[in-house]
Amino acid sequence: MPYPHGGLARHANLPPGERLRVLLVEDDEGDAFLVGELLAETNSMIDLLVATSLSEARKRITDVDCVLLDLGLPDAQGLDGLRQVLEMSSGAAVCVLTGRTDEHLGIVAVAEGAQDYLVKGQVDGVLLTRALRYAVERKRADENARRLREVELRQAESARLERGLLPQPLMTTDQVAVHTFYRPGRHAALIGGDFFDVVQTRPDRLDLIVGDVCGHGVDEAALGVELRVAWRALVLAGVPDDEVLPALEQVLMSERRLQEIFATVATTRLDLDANRATVRLAGHPPPLLLSGGRVVPVPAPGGLLLGVRPRRPIAYDLEFDTDDWSLLMYTDGLIEGRVGAGNERLDVPGLSGLLDEPANREVSLPELPAWLVGRAEHINGGPLADDVAMLLVSRGGGR
Repeated sequence: MPYPHGGLARHANLPPGERLRVLLVEDDEGDAFLVGELLAETNSMIDLLVATSLSEARKRITDVDCVLLDLGLPDAQGLDGLRQVLEMSSGAAVCVLTGRTDEHLGIVAVAEGAQDYLVKGQVDGVLLTRALRYAVERKRADENARRLREVELRQAESARLERGLLPQPLMTTDQVAVHTFYRPGRHAALIGGDFFDVVQTRPDRLDLIVGDVCGHGVDEAALGVELRVAWRALVLAGVPDDEVLPALEQVLMSERRLQEIFATVATTRLDLDANRATVRLAGHPPPLLLSGGRVVPVPAPGGLLLGVRPRRPIAYDLEFDTDDWSLLMYTDGLIEGRVGAGNERLDVPGLSGLLDEPANREVSLPELPAWLVGRAEHINGGPLADDVAMLLVSRGGGR
């Protein structure tokens, strides 16, 4: 009940957003009545609730904008009561209203987290109303600053992880061109566990990988970085082709925080002199081949997810018919968007159809990945839910 000890009750014609809810924690009925009267005489637009103890305040503190706290309560004395209220008050401002005129105590109370320190008998209605409203605004400003700082820290953390997940291709050849692309999903625009890498180990050999760690967040992204770095190290160390992904799976299983965590991976080894490629898939969607004006998925065996049941992926040898081709490797965030109003997904056939559209011919190869995402989002009716990473490697005209 508003103002049980006096004051202005709710007014139906006043917008609720202009009013404050204040919880007075005061065991002296006379002092509580006086606070209500001070607020009433200034037409403060404040709804006052009263609790006579800390235990009662704990039950009534939900959805209040400010707590006005006496430091002498039956179940809490001094700064101990303040600390308990600060702990339970969540986003509410806290002002101390006490009969003590101890200036040092006031400084300590504000240092502990109180927005203001008021002394009974030294405040009138105008000063009390202003102090409560200023306290609420200061608390909101502090909360906004804290949230902004958290966002900045997350963005900085994402940027550091992005450098690990999405490196510059380690290649010197000009026989092929590699175009990379990454876009986070709608998960607060933070990076997920998608990763890619490109490594040239000989003048005629280029290795590529695209992978996706299940889930979103810092842990998944960090695991993606570990897998990418481990893959690059294995390739540069000259580990036999068939042993690279099994070794990568060992890293995944030893570093993941939960047994349920898995990853999908697609790798391609390009033999530039022979104009051929070897593709291996571990639960990952197949690359798409653009050549001779056609778009076809590479028919490599799908293989098992990494981290589920260790098994060596089966290699698929791909012969290029011409010197004009492109190979698109991507994560499943690109093909999981909806098609229309139903539950149908874009999937690999739908992505092939997008690449087969006449409008695609007018898009340059460096811009093709971003164009694809734009088309997928248009069909989806909004941003894609999952992260999207792409590698587009092209030779000659690329189509």
